[in-house]
Amino acid sequence: MKYRMILGLMGVALLVCPSSGQVRISGYLSLSYLQGQRQSPFSQGSFQDSQAGLIFSGEFAPRFSYTLEIRSKDVSRFEIEQAWAGFLASEAFQTRVGLFLVPFGRYNESNRAFQTRLVGVPLPAGEIYPASWREIGVITLGKTKTFTYVAYLGNGLAEGGNLASGQQFRDNNPDKGRGGRVGVLLGRSTEVGVSYYSGKIDTENMRGISMLGADAAWSSQDIQISGEYIKAEIENPAPYTKGRAEGFYVLGTVRFGSVAPLVAYQKFRYEDAFHGVGQTGTLSPGLGIFENRSLWAIGLTAALHPNVLLKAEYDFNKDANLALKYNVFRAQAAVHF
Repeated sequence: MKYRMILGLMGVALLVCPSSGQVRISGYLSLSYLQGQRQSPFSQGSFQDSQAGLIFSGEFAPRFSYTLEIRSKDVSRFEIEQAWAGFLASEAFQTRVGLFLVPFGRYNESNRAFQTRLVGVPLPAGEIYPASWREIGVITLGKTKTFTYVAYLGNGLAEGGNLASGQQFRDNNPDKGRGGRVGVLLGRSTEVGVSYYSGKIDTENMRGISMLGADAAWSSQDIQISGEYIKAEIENPAPYTKGRAEGFYVLGTVRFGSVAPLVAYQKFRYEDAFHGVGQTGTLSPGLGIFENRSLWAIGLTAALHPNVLLKAEYDFNKDANLALKYNVFRAQAAVHF
């Protein structure tokens, strides 16, 4: 996305919308440091993952709202993270059209550094669907006292070398991706949810992908426990069997004032004989993908201010296919305003 287009959209939001209502502006910044063992990609130590974003939101008429979010993807490139207009009929029924973050599970919609406790992206969320997975289309959502729901229809994912590389913004086939999430509120402290997604991925409109997810979160005044499970199946051309990926993570934190120790366990398995490095077309196979990874993470977060969060984390990585020593220390500073 070119800077000129981004600046133009910002100008529209600032100049047009105030005539009907006040524009709310928020933003965030973050930076990470990684230091790994000799066989890790970060053995030399590296400052990276510099992130910045601005969010413009407001109402342009009674019951009509909008959100525009612009986010850095690396040090030289910005993209539109969200750009939608919505109609609020009631708390139980809303509809939005445009570009939106896909509500699969809990992590994808709340993946900014100031919203998370882990420095890195949990294994299944970072490998089974694209980072900051977005969709262009229409989404309907609502909530009551006991449940929430979301349903959406859009262009869907495209075929790539792996599941995480399927992001697209122009449909490559006649099929539309569809999915949703249903959440159940069990009192004030617990929520459980189920997510689903399905769509064709290849240009011939023959092979598809399906995903099923489950998530849960429980919290008390000082303790929080959350987790997600994701399973995906991708169709492959004959004679290859279906590709399959499956993973989960569980995270627990205990707060002592402004400081909160954390522990997390993550597991991820991915087997796909057709895709992988070298896969260049719908019938051109790659080298295959065979991954079986897990990690324990222990860490600490410190809220220096309601808008400033510091994180420190040590990841004990294990790869069942490789005898590598690649544990990683991670640190991150996140600011939002």
